[in-house]
Amino acid sequence: MITRAVVAGLGTYVPEAVLTNQDLEKIVETSDEWIVTRTGIRERHIAGNDETTSSMATEASRRALRDAKITAEDLDFIVCATNTPDTIFPSTAARVQHQLTEKPIPGFDLQAGCTGLIYGMETASALIKSGKYRNILVIGADKLTSITDYEDRTTAVLFGDAAGAFVLQANDNTEFGILSSYLQADGRGGDLLIQPGGGSLMPASKESVETRQHYLKMNGNETFRFAVKALPEAVEEGLKRAGLEVGDMDLLVPHQANLRIIDAAVRRFELSPERVVINIDRYGNTSVATIPLALQEARMEGRLHDGDVVVLCAFGAGLTWGSNVIRWGR
Repeated sequence: MITRAVVAGLGTYVPEAVLTNQDLEKIVETSDEWIVTRTGIRERHIAGNDETTSSMATEASRRALRDAKITAEDLDFIVCATNTPDTIFPSTAARVQHQLTEKPIPGFDLQAGCTGLIYGMETASALIKSGKYRNILVIGADKLTSITDYEDRTTAVLFGDAAGAFVLQANDNTEFGILSSYLQADGRGGDLLIQPGGGSLMPASKESVETRQHYLKMNGNETFRFAVKALPEAVEEGLKRAGLEVGDMDLLVPHQANLRIIDAAVRRFELSPERVVINIDRYGNTSVATIPLALQEARMEGRLHDGDVVVLCAFGAGLTWGSNVIRWGR
């Protein structure tokens, strides 16, 4: 008997407020043309002061549970991928559990940069394959604007806020579900994308606040070079582990960080437009939420069919990179 984790439900949440490139022109020294040319982003959604990572995650989770036609009481585990937890502890997963139900549910936060959602899907898949769990909620949620420095023109234009959630469900003896995953991390590039302040290495202090160390910092050129190599590797290795090739892939759902990075992968694999999902122009980089947002959009557009081979792939701080290969359906 083959037990696989299938996607039984998918839900997303995006804040209502929108920050356009024209709005950013009034905040930092930049222009719509500069942003679009270098990133492909035209606007991004911004969480309100009363919205948190956990509140966005909870709403996305409620929608995923409804989609799966189960309730929070049916859940066996919660995995929450995030880089901007409400608090370092307690975990965002515990906060989501409390907002969803009075029933205690085991869970934890997972931090792997923008690759966290990919790591979370593989973690949940392994837990399901163990036979101990049947219904697992996998969340990707970030309020990146809370750590974005709007005095830094190189990063201020990139990020938005959002959340996405999957209900992964055990299915015995099925052809559908997560077929394989490929995960990697190399700490030698850790300083390329980092939030220096706030941890045990640099606890909060007057100096750390004054020097803006609690905002994310990025070496854009080096991160770009890394991503252009890492994304195709993740796709190829994930497919190889599933016994498949690029030609077997029906839909590529890449992390939406930079349009030029996605275009480089599309050219390498010679993919037609209908085989790749791109929506970075309307949401910007929402970190671990980009993939569920893109996948949900493809689904609503009728681009997902039972039996399709779907590849989710991402790269991020760590440095990390990876992919999940899914045969869509349940």
